[in-house]
Formats: sequence, structure tokens, C-alpha cells
Amino acid sequence: MNDRPRLTVLSGPSGVGKSTVVAHLRKAHPEVWLSVSATTRRPRPGERHGTQYYFVDDEEFDKLIANGELLEWAEFAGHRYGTPRRAVMERLAAGDPVLLEIDLQGARLVRQSMPEARLVFLAPPSWEELVRRLSGRGTEPPEVIEKRLAAARTELAAESEFDVTLVNTSVEDVVAELLALVS
Repeated sequence: MNDRPRLTVLSGPSGVGKSTVVAHLRKAHPEVWLSVSATTRRPRPGERHGTQYYFVDDEEFDKLIANGELLEWAEFAGHRYGTPRRAVMERLAAGDPVLLEIDLQGARLVRQSMPEARLVFLAPPSWEELVRRLSGRGTEPPEVIEKRLAAARTELAAESEFDVTLVNTSVEDVVAELLALVS
């Protein structure tokens, strides 16, 4: 462990496997604290309020923004997502390793407000694999998949803005590499 843990931000294109990597990391290393984002999107099957996300309506989200309670926030696929600031700062102050799993817009905002944060880019093994993953989810209509693919092209082009790139060829390998960066 470093003397003072810093915030680690995991980002990358939609469908690259961020949630899967984080779930495996947290299962093996529950001491790594994962910030839970607020979102205006509806829960997917199996998602619970306060676990995967804090599900809030637009009015509640507007209040979080107005009160400066979000470290970052962004709009994606017609929904807003944001990181509650207080919990992140409290965990860092307590010396806990903190991990954020957020999109490119959010990562850029964290870089502005916390330049000491380590930004980690999770890249797909190939574009074809990313297309397969995004199309294979089966939870979204074709127009949403098209939006996600367009966003993924933009997100992949931003890789150079990050401190470290991990290629998601194996969840186990990426988890080991990410753990070394977080702790």
C-alpha cells in the first residue's frame, strides 16, 4: 500500500467489460472500495438501489448537481450518471483504496478536479470483439446499440489521455493488473 492511496478511475468504451472486471476484483478484494454512481436510468433486471447504482429521478439528480454533491457527472444514452463526492473523499481520507468505474466524460472531469487521480483505460482485444459484446447484450434496441458503437469509437480515440491502458483479453489478468495499480 502507498502511504496515501489515490483515486483510481477505470474507464473505457461501453461493452469492454468494466463491470465484469470490477465485480471480479471486488469479490476477491472487498477492501477496495467501489464508488456507487447515481443514475437517472431505470434498473436492469437484477440491479438493486444502492448496490449497482443509486437510482434517482431527474429532479433528484438536478439537486445533486445544484448542491455540488457530484465529483463528476455525464449524460449517456439519454440518461445521467454521477459520482457522489462526499463518500469518495471520506474513503480517501480514511486511507482506503478507491475505485471509480465511469465513462470517458466522467474520467475527464475527475482529471480536472483531482489531477492526482490515476486514470486507467480498459481496452477491448479488438474492435470486432467490442461490436460482438455490444450487440450480444440483448437488452437494448438497435438504435441504442448504434449510439453505443458511435460513442465507443470516440472513447477508443481518447486512450492516450489515460495514465495506463489494460487490454481486456482475460478478466483474471486485468483484475491482477488493476489490483496492483489500486493498492
